[in-house]
Parts: sequence; structure tokens; C-alpha cells
Amino acid sequence: MNGRALHYFALLTSLATLALLGVGGLVTSHGVGMAVPDWPNTYGYNMFFFPVSQWVGGIFYEHTHRLVASGVGLLTGILALWLYGRTARPFMRWSGLTLLFLGLATSLAFARRWADGLVLGIAGTALFGASFAWPRCEPSQRWLRRCGVVAFLAVVLQGVLGGLRVVLYRDAIGIFHATLAQLFFVLICAIALFTSRWWHNLPAPAASRADVRLTCFFTATTVLILAQLVLGATMRHQHAGLAIPDFPLAYGKVWPAIDAASVEQYNQQRMEILSVNPITALQIVLQMAHRMFALLILAAVAGSAWSACKQLGKENFSSKLALAWLVLIFAQVLLGAGTIWSNKAADIATAHVLIGALSLAAGSFLSIVSLRNLIPARRLTESSSVARALPPSPFVAPGASGVR
Repeated sequence: MNGRALHYFALLTSLATLALLGVGGLVTSHGVGMAVPDWPNTYGYNMFFFPVSQWVGGIFYEHTHRLVASGVGLLTGILALWLYGRTARPFMRWSGLTLLFLGLATSLAFARRWADGLVLGIAGTALFGASFAWPRCEPSQRWLRRCGVVAFLAVVLQGVLGGLRVVLYRDAIGIFHATLAQLFFVLICAIALFTSRWWHNLPAPAASRADVRLTCFFTATTVLILAQLVLGATMRHQHAGLAIPDFPLAYGKVWPAIDAASVEQYNQQRMEILSVNPITALQIVLQMAHRMFALLILAAVAGSAWSACKQLGKENFSSKLALAWLVLIFAQVLLGAGTIWSNKAADIATAHVLIGALSLAAGSFLSIVSLRNLIPARRLTESSSVARALPPSPFVAPGASGVR
């Protein structure tokens, strides 16, 4: 039962992370990342006590982003502790008492920071109390426990990067913040996969040269998608998303001129020149590179789907997922075009970001499942009791065999 609950909780955390990516995308799409100029407070308030009446305009999006991020951080912490099973109880008790003491000390020593002390005290009390009702399940495998720790450290780092982006007012930090968000989402999805009974019930590996080639194909394509997402984050935080206002052409050409005279002419033609900074040749190159990468990824994913169907058969789970991956990439291309045609409408631009995250997760999923075929069977042997304790994967029908 604990294994089943753990798996579903990991799925819940992955869905919450996807929602966080959506809220973050809305913040960037609306250009309100600096609507709240301080951190970790919100206009001097502890963020959890910021008056609802002041959640207006861009503040609503940015403050909501912070609250959702805090929720994802809480879920990730619970997930990391759950992976340690009953052995997490002593740590939870001592950590809870420590937070409770810090909360009391903060409230007594700094009267104006009573809200911070109250939050620490509540967190400490909840952690200490939860330790007595914590699942008594056995700890997960060591490597999976480490994945949970890495996920928790990543979400903390993600929060710090988001805060530094505000405090230091540096767009470059926003690029790292967006990239880490994508990687964190993939890691949480991977933990959800690793805690499923479907993963443990996969047949024993039987690697072949075809498996090696297919795994390399999946992995290389996934790396391309990650690079594309980094490039997209760079564009968004460099405000280069509309450096080229037309599609599929670019200023009426296959490749636009980027000499100084042409860039000056482009700036004169831009209707939004009064509200945003003029574009530069670098921003035009960034967007053209983004378009070229999109075509390359579309071809690579199509090749991956074709190779999977040919080598594994159309009924194989990996083949079906590869075809779904191709559908996601097609949707991603259409949303990218729609972002330009709609003059960067916030909802379309945010959907573009979310489909990109799902595409990266799908590629990572395929790479992980394929890579499993290359690992010696003796390293993947699991006890039947563990397999029975885990729920079936929600991604496949009962009785599906997974990979070859």
C-alpha cells in the first residue's frame, strides 16, 4: 500500500510541477517578473501573509508563482522523505524541533518578524507531528533515495535563483532559472516512473546493436530538445521572442539581413518600438537559430518514431510513446508559429512552454526505458514483493509488455 501511495504522490508532485511551469510561463509572457521587487518577502510582508486585496495586476501572477513554487517545494520535501521510509522518522523529529525552536527564537528576538517565526513554528510542529504517523515502509533503493535528495536540493536552488533574479535584476539568472525548472520536472517524472510497478515488471533486458542505436537516437534527440528549451529561455529573457514578426518567412526572406542598416530599418517598422527595447542583430540570430533547431528536432523525432516502429513494432509501448512524442513536437511547432502570429499572446506562449516541457519529459522517458536494455540484468533484479507493492503504470494498459 505504501508503495502504491508513494507512486501516486510522485505523480501528484509531477503534475504540480507542470502547473508551476505554466504559472512561471504566464509571469514571463506577461512581462511581470519584477512586479514584486523584493524577496523572499512580498512588499515587506511574509509571502504567506500578503493581503489578498493587493493581489492585483502583475502582482497577482508573480505572487501566485511564488506560492505555487512553495507548494511544489513542500511536495518535493515530502517525496524525498517518503523515499527514505521509516528511517526518515528521527530526522523529521529533530528537524521539526529545530524549526520550532528557530520560530520561537525569531518571534521573541525580532518582534517585527513574528510572521516569519510563526511560519517556522508551524512547519516545525507539522514536521515533528508527522514523524509519529510517518509510513513504516522500507527505504527505497539507495540510488532512488539520492534522486529524491537531488530533487529537493534542485527545488531549493530553483527558489534561490528566482529570488536572485529579482534582487539582482539579472536576465541571465532567469535563463538558468528556466532551464533548471525543465530539468527538475524531468527528474520528478523519472521518480514517478521508478516508483511504478510497471517499471519493476519490465522484462529482463536483452540488449542488441539495434537497441544501442535506438537508445543513442532517443538520447541525442532529447539533448537537442533541452538545447532548444535553453535557447527559447534565452530568447524570452532577452525579450527576443518577437524580434522577427512574421512566420514562416523572416522579414519576407528565408534568412533576414542582419547588417546595421537592415536592423535599423526593422526597428523603424516595429509597431511596439515605443513599449519595448529596439531589437538587435543578436536577437534576430537567436530567433532564427530557434527556428532551425525546431526543424532539426522535428526531423529527429520523426526519425526516432520511425526507427522505433520498425525495430520494436507498432504495438510496442516505446513505439507508441515515440509517436505521441512526434505529435507533441508538431503541436510545439504550431504553438511557436501561433506565438508569432498572435503577437506573443500570453496563453499561447505559455502553452508553447508547457508542450516543450512535456516533449523533454517524453524524450527522457524513452531514453530511460531504452537505456535499461543496456544495463546488465543482474543490476536490475528486484524482489517480487517490491513489484507487487507498486501500482501499475497509468500510461499503459494492463498486460502491456513494455519494451522488448
